[in-house]
Amino acid sequence: MNWLSPIYGLVRRPYRRITAIQRDAITPQHRWFSYLVRRGASTAYGKAVGISSDMSYERFRESVPIQPYETLYPWIERHLRGEKDVLWPGQVRWFARSSGTTNDRSKFIPITSESLHLNHFRASKELFATYLTLYRDSTHLLEGKIISIGGSHQVSHLSKAARCGDLSAVLLSNMPAFYRLFRAPALDIALIPSWEEKLPRMVKALLSERNSIVGLAGVPTWTILLFEELLRQTGFSHVLEVFPRFEAVFHGAVSFTPYEKLFARYLPSPQVHYMEIYNASEGFIAFQDTTDSSDMLLMADHGIFYEFIPFSAWESGRWEAVPLSEIGVGETYAVVLTTVGGLWRYLIGDTVRFVSKQPPRLRIVGRTRHYINAFGEEVMIDQAESALLSACQATGAQVRDYTVAPIYMGSGQRGAHQWLVEFIQAPQDMELFIQTLDRKLRELNSDYDAKREADLALGPPEVFPLPPDTFYRWLKSKGRLGGQNKVPRLSTERTYADEILAMVDGASE
Repeated sequence: MNWLSPIYGLVRRPYRRITAIQRDAITPQHRWFSYLVRRGASTAYGKAVGISSDMSYERFRESVPIQPYETLYPWIERHLRGEKDVLWPGQVRWFARSSGTTNDRSKFIPITSESLHLNHFRASKELFATYLTLYRDSTHLLEGKIISIGGSHQVSHLSKAARCGDLSAVLLSNMPAFYRLFRAPALDIALIPSWEEKLPRMVKALLSERNSIVGLAGVPTWTILLFEELLRQTGFSHVLEVFPRFEAVFHGAVSFTPYEKLFARYLPSPQVHYMEIYNASEGFIAFQDTTDSSDMLLMADHGIFYEFIPFSAWESGRWEAVPLSEIGVGETYAVVLTTVGGLWRYLIGDTVRFVSKQPPRLRIVGRTRHYINAFGEEVMIDQAESALLSACQATGAQVRDYTVAPIYMGSGQRGAHQWLVEFIQAPQDMELFIQTLDRKLRELNSDYDAKREADLALGPPEVFPLPPDTFYRWLKSKGRLGGQNKVPRLSTERTYADEILAMVDGASE
């Protein structure tokens, strides 16, 4: 490793920006605010809402509305059609595609050159610099390759000049050549759009360089499928037998808690290190910067100006945001971003809770709307309601109440959504009910559709009919009858579902 020492020193150098944020996160926020309004003043959006190059934060807060994707989309659409200087100066050629809106199957987040280089790539460099610093005495990360699983990318249907794809695909397609030396498999395999085709080719490629693999960066959902296939083909009992030099897992997008025990079986060694990241299409927001906690440091010097709506204000309909300097430890906030990607006071939909103010470290605690995101599918309440309506119409069913929870992946077991449904009128054909429910969700949500491909990551929905008055009895047991109390529709964890099933089992004994 001696001959690599200069390279390790060079790659660790970006860690200085992380230590600067740990000391002072407010000063760079002031600097980015000034930069953003100066750049935004010349855009069509900036002129429409009154952004000026020298405006104060108070004036900015009065002039620029906080907005979800649905409100911002007409401006994004102009960029998609090739128009320049709409939300950000110049022409936007790349868009990260994800799901989760009320009025379209996918949403398209602008990825400008500055958002690539001043946010996503800068934070990624500092993530690896942080890892190399934290584990400087034991790491061999730069002596091998890190598995990264990319999505697909394609020419947008709105403009030949605009390309869109999963965030991972956009990043891989624009990654500097130097960093491609440290990743696997080859780009042409990583960007295969069909997971069913990609998986066997990926496994074959990775097995051909077993002794070079030192880590993985990805979503637990797809990682589990990859690990299972590797073990199936090799006959080994765990992944460290496949990749004996494996030492690092960089994970994000979905909660890792349900997968911890499973990964401990795949990677049974205390020498394997885990780092959580918060990297959304809208921006690389935070990552774990210590070894003793999974709390994540806010990327305060990376092309984003942050604001936060106290969740109590959010729930009461008052979208009154505060800057980072005014956040409180222990409070829950809805996250608002203004970015070098042309997002202006954009309500990303995540809720976070700060565990410290200086340095600003946080945890993701949920979403601002009902959703289920156990496998990266981001199914929203409106999509679930629409799919349920279609299933009822197809089968003559009538539903009194329902809730949906994930069935998490286990060793050799795929995930699924479990629908606990109290019917007024049961479906004439339960199989048709399930098929219609599944088909409609796939039509409405591209991420759910991708996870359902070939039943590999996510199996078809499981519907569990409940006895009459089940939800009434459950709400009564919680002291939540009447008023505004209601059954939670979607949840990414199983607390509600398991309580209800336990109550049903107890009543039947």
